[in-house]
Order: sequence, then structure tokens, then C-alpha cells
Amino acid sequence: MEKIRIYHNPNCGTSRNVLAIIRHCGIEPEIIYYLKTPPSRMELDELLLEMKLSARELLRTDVPAYEKFNLESSSVTDEEMIDAMIQDPILINRPIVVTSKGAKLCRPCEEILTILPVKMEKDFVKEDGQII
Repeated sequence: MEKIRIYHNPNCGTSRNVLAIIRHCGIEPEIIYYLKTPPSRMELDELLLEMKLSARELLRTDVPAYEKFNLESSSVTDEEMIDAMIQDPILINRPIVVTSKGAKLCRPCEEILTILPVKMEKDFVKEDGQII
């Protein structure tokens, strides 16, 4: 059975849709509730490298912690952003999915289709009723 890992926030519609798409394809992923169990610095560094993203590209800007850590400044380094994400994981954008085909920030949820190890055989209906 193919192994898939998802860094999931059940309060996020995109994250719920991605998890449902994975299950729709017959795979039960390893679910990491990253708000409860944040990734380590090494894990976050590895994910960023594999996704080919900078820390700023993974950073959520629409949460109070963004201002709390003064992350809007262009002088903030990637290391400082990663430190903030580890201290307050709500700053980590989601969902992140890791498969044998790579790791990806799956926003919008259709991005999961680019790294799924199996083909989606039938249409999937998202929470908002949109069919993919």
C-alpha cells in the first residue's frame, strides 16, 4: 500500500478536501495534526527543501501570530520565520502532503492530483459542491 503523509488542520476546508480526495482514491494516509504535533526544525527544513519553497512561501499571513512575530518585515530571515512557525504552528500553511512523488503544499486542493501515486478513477465532489 502506498504511503502518504498529510499535515492536516481539520478546521480548514482545503485540508479536509485534500484528505477526502486521498481517501477517495483508496488510500488511508498518515495524518499529522500539525497544530497539536508541530514538525521539528529538521522536519520543516526537509519539507521546505522537498517542496522547493522558501519559509516565506509557506507562511500564513492572515493570522494574528504573523503580526505578533513581526514577520511582515522584509528583514526577517528564513531561520526566524521557521522559528516562529515552530513556536506557533498556526503560521504553517496547509495542507502539506508527502507521497512517493514528492511533497507539496496542496493549495488549492486540486494540487494533490499532481503528486498522488494513483489516478483518481471517478469524480470527486468538494465540500462546496464543485466537482473535480
